[in-house]
Amino acid sequence: MEMNSANVEAVVKQVLESMLKQPVEKPAGVSQGSQGIPKTAHVAMLTALEHYDVKEFPMPEVGDGDILVKVEGCGVCGTDAHEFKKDPFGLIPVALGHEGTGEIVKMGKDVKADSAGKPLKVGDKVVTCMIFKDNPDITMYDLNKQNVGGADVYGLLPDDDIHLNGWFSDYILIRKGSTVFNVSDLDLKSRILIEPCAVLVHAVERAKTTGILRFNSRVVVQGCGPIGLICIAVLRTMGIENIVAVDGNQQRLDFAKRMGAEHSVNFMDFKGIEALSGGVKDAFGGYEADFAFQCTGSPVAHANIYKFIRNGGGLCELGFFINGGDATINPHFDLCSKEITLVGSWVYTLRDYATTFDFLKRAKAIGLPMDDLITHEFPLDQINEAHVTNLKQEGLKIAIVNKD
Repeated sequence: MEMNSANVEAVVKQVLESMLKQPVEKPAGVSQGSQGIPKTAHVAMLTALEHYDVKEFPMPEVGDGDILVKVEGCGVCGTDAHEFKKDPFGLIPVALGHEGTGEIVKMGKDVKADSAGKPLKVGDKVVTCMIFKDNPDITMYDLNKQNVGGADVYGLLPDDDIHLNGWFSDYILIRKGSTVFNVSDLDLKSRILIEPCAVLVHAVERAKTTGILRFNSRVVVQGCGPIGLICIAVLRTMGIENIVAVDGNQQRLDFAKRMGAEHSVNFMDFKGIEALSGGVKDAFGGYEADFAFQCTGSPVAHANIYKFIRNGGGLCELGFFINGGDATINPHFDLCSKEITLVGSWVYTLRDYATTFDFLKRAKAIGLPMDDLITHEFPLDQINEAHVTNLKQEGLKIAIVNKD
C-alpha cells in the first residue's frame, strides 16, 4: 500500500488507540488544518499618547459569520502615527493597525466565500477592507460611488468587550458583515502593502476621470514617502514613463528612480517656489507637467504644486488623510486662468481593493522593488520602538511582523 500522510496518520491513531484502549480525540481548541488555538490573544493597545501596552485578552467565541485570523504582519501607517502622537480621532484606548494580513484558523459555519466570491477555508491568507454600515452605495460592483469614508475599518474601532479589533495583535476576529479577501496567492510583504497600494490605485483611477492622464503624459509626483513611491509604481505599471519625483530627502528620491521615476528634483537645492518650479520644468526638458499628484500632508506643498502644472493640466490631491491645515492659493493664477482640473482622493472603494491584487503582481512582474519598501520589521512587543522609528523617518515602510 502506498503510504501517504493520511495513511501514516491513520496507522498512528490505530496504534495509539490499541495502546490506550480508547479513541484518540483531537486536542481541544484545534481547528481543522490549523495549529492549536490558544485561550488568550495578545493585543498592542494604545493606552496613552505615544505609548502602547501589549495586553492579554481571552480568545473570543467565533460566531457563525465570524472568522478568527492568526495575524502574520501589519504595516505602520501615517494614520497610526497621527493617532500615536495626538489621538485626533479620540479613540484611546484602542487597538490600532489596519494594514494587516494573516491566516484563517477558525471560521463560522456560515462563512463560505470572500467578498469577491472566492471560496474561503481554514489556512487561507486574508486581508480586510471595511465593515459595512447600512449603506447600499458601498458594494463590490458600484464603481467609485463611494469610498470607505462611510464605513468602519479594523484598526480604527473603539475598544469593546472583544478587544481583537486591530491588526497590531497576534489574533484578530473578523466579524459578520465585514469585507474579507482571499489573497493566498500573494506573499507576506505584498499582503502587508495591499492597503496603502489600494490608496494609490484609487488615486490614479480618480486622476483618469479627468481625461488628462495618458500614456505619454508628463507626470510630477510630489512627496516620496511610501504613498508617493507607490504612486510612481502604479503609474509605471500603467505604462507612464515620463515621471519626475519631488522631495527633500535624497535617499527617498533615489528610491523613486528605482520605482520608475525618470528624473528627481530635491527641493532643498532650490530657494523659493519660482526656482523650484523652474527645476521641475527643466527635469521635463523645458515643459511643465501635464498632471501632478500631491502626496504630502503639507499645505505649503499643496500651494506650490499648481506652479508645476501646464495650462489645461490636471491635479490629484491625496495627501491629506487628516486635517493638516489650510493651504493658500490664488484662485485666478492657480486654477481659473490655467483651467486646472482638480480631483481629490481619499482612501479607496472595494473595487480598487480588488484591483490592487493584480497591480502588485504586475509591479513585481516588471521588476519594481515593491518588497524593498518595507525597510524595518519589528515584533509586536517592540511596537513603541516601531512607531518611534516611523516618526523619525529612518526608513520607508515600517511593519510589525509576528515570526511565530
